[in-house]
Amino acid sequence: MTRLRIREAHAHDRDLLAQWAMAMALETEHKHLDEATVRAGMAAGIADPSKARYFIAMQESDIAGRETIAAPVGTLMLTREWSDWRNGDWWWIQSVYVPPEHRRQGVFATLYRHVEAQARATPGVIGLRLYVERGNANAQRTYQSLGMVDAGYDIFEAEFARG
Repeated sequence: MTRLRIREAHAHDRDLLAQWAMAMALETEHKHLDEATVRAGMAAGIADPSKARYFIAMQESDIAGRETIAAPVGTLMLTREWSDWRNGDWWWIQSVYVPPEHRRQGVFATLYRHVEAQARATPGVIGLRLYVERGNANAQRTYQSLGMVDAGYDIFEAEFARG
């Protein structure tokens, strides 16, 4: 029997999460990220929940009814944004990654429902948000199937070079 379980990331997950973040950046934005920077960023986020919270979907399988093995099959990161208009926090879903061999199997939906339940149970959380590449129709359909709607915003940025 196979099932999905969601757990929070730990320090020992840093390298896997960094590998997945680099794969996601390459796949979705054709960007090559600096591995040392990503690993340091993962370590900092995992160590400080005020920066980020990482969740990992674990696929658990029973072997001959005697042993259970668990393998990581996807992740997402949560960050918070204060809304003075609503006097509460938006939880932002970011850094979503499911390796290709585990896609279309409900991994993201399970991660989403897990954080949705936590958000609904946490006083002061007013909702969930995420951003998606304009051309990523598959992801947009997935998010819509979970009840999310286009918020009508585009994102602008001014990225600062770090020496």
